[in-house]
Amino acid sequence: MTTLLNSALTRWLALASLAVLSACSSSPDKPKPSPLPVVSGTLKLQKVWTNQVGEVSTPLMASVHDQQVAVASSLGQLALIDAGTGRDVWRLNLGSPIQAGVGGDGQRFAVVTRNNELVTVESGRVLWRQALPALSYTPPLVAGARVFVLTGDRTVSAFDGATGQKLWTQQRPGDPLVLRQAGLLMPLGDQLLVGWGGRLASLNPTTGSVRWETLVGSTRGTNEVERLVDLVAGASRVGNSVCVRAFQTSVACVDGTNGRMAWSRPAQGHQGLDGDAQTLWGVESDGKVLAWQRASGTPLWTQEALRFRDLSLPLAWSQALVVGDQEGWVHALSAKDGQPMQRMPTDGSAITGRPVAIGQTLVVVTRTGGVFGFRPE
Repeated sequence: MTTLLNSALTRWLALASLAVLSACSSSPDKPKPSPLPVVSGTLKLQKVWTNQVGEVSTPLMASVHDQQVAVASSLGQLALIDAGTGRDVWRLNLGSPIQAGVGGDGQRFAVVTRNNELVTVESGRVLWRQALPALSYTPPLVAGARVFVLTGDRTVSAFDGATGQKLWTQQRPGDPLVLRQAGLLMPLGDQLLVGWGGRLASLNPTTGSVRWETLVGSTRGTNEVERLVDLVAGASRVGNSVCVRAFQTSVACVDGTNGRMAWSRPAQGHQGLDGDAQTLWGVESDGKVLAWQRASGTPLWTQEALRFRDLSLPLAWSQALVVGDQEGWVHALSAKDGQPMQRMPTDGSAITGRPVAIGQTLVVVTRTGGVFGFRPE
């Protein structure tokens, strides 16, 4: 494998990047964001602490373990924060811009730099670094004393968590079009689930061998952008039910033990999902928030009050569904019917990545690097 993407793949990556940016960036033709809706006030929230990690120019996911949350900045800051107090447990400057992260298991945390380097940290110190064959946009997965990485050429690699030794590599051939956005990489029992184009695949985490593949999203257009069907980060797993989104194509739930499709519905979103045992929630690219019945895919409700506000990935939190918007507002909608319950300000810059919950504390990160903790009053 070369250490650089070939020219064809580079061209497709650039094209895919434009597809994502077109949904998120401002332009003269972009619809005006909906005005802030009236909230019922049935959920009372208060800001309990703030911190700062540095500018986050591309979405970087936070990693939650016990009462701590790991966050990263695009310029190379990596911090583990106590969710109770908002104070640093440790902080580290990697000296290199970060492209994908953070993944962690509570002991070790991993990110991928823009120099195609996988960096694993333990107790606030770099444990090891490993060069990758291509750039990654997906947070590494740290699980079972291993670190798993999905790179932009659709290669999945496994590394020993303690030493960084490469254990195996598996690549799906074909499908030259890839999305310059975090893809799907998650554990399920003794399986490693990965999004390969429009397919959800199960790999043996010990050997990398493929156990099964299920087609979730199919190409739907005639040009390159319309044919992008990668599965995106943000899956909802309850027991063996795994629900995923194919970029701008569909939402589907499958049996995670064998890949059997439970249901699939057309959907026009580019963000992942969240859910509980009864309900699945998602955000469409135009800002509509949708709810489906998890077992059947039957639509339950649609909320249009936040259209064109460039919403973040959703978080199901207690009785609320939480999303952030481009102006730094944190919105709490009723999980039952989508009605606006509350909203809280941050620093005026877009909420990036995904809101996360650590016990009773809700944590969000903004584009300018603000880290905010909220709790119910």
